[in-house]
Amino acid sequence: MDLVEVAANARPPVCRIMDYGKYKYQQAVKAKEARKRQSHIVIKEMKMRPKIDQHDYATKSRHVERFLRDGSKVKATIMFRGREMAHQELGKRLLDRLATDMEALAYVESAPNTEGRNMIMVLAPHKELLQSARDRQQPEAQAG
Repeated sequence: MDLVEVAANARPPVCRIMDYGKYKYQQAVKAKEARKRQSHIVIKEMKMRPKIDQHDYATKSRHVERFLRDGSKVKATIMFRGREMAHQELGKRLLDRLATDMEALAYVESAPNTEGRNMIMVLAPHKELLQSARDRQQPEAQAG
């Protein structure tokens, strides 16, 4: 057994007789459990160009849909090159179109804004979608 100071700031200081090794082990187990229950927010990024073809847009929007169904946030980035910066409305229109296509799955967490040569928008899945994604991940965690 060890004499362990529990509350150093108290007057008088509080001490307890305990098995310090067992106490440290229990604290480590509690910390591990807390980390396990912590929610992990994953942000996936989808990059596009303003002159994206119809088929390429469809493919990328399916990827965005899959990311949202898995419970991840999606950062949609439109990359401008050269003179494309003069036509930022094309990028804004493309991001707005993506937002309306994903309306049933997600909401716009941050509206389209320009950062340097990129225009960025963040989509976050609706609460019920997040819950269903967590429910699907739960059996995997219990099996391992």
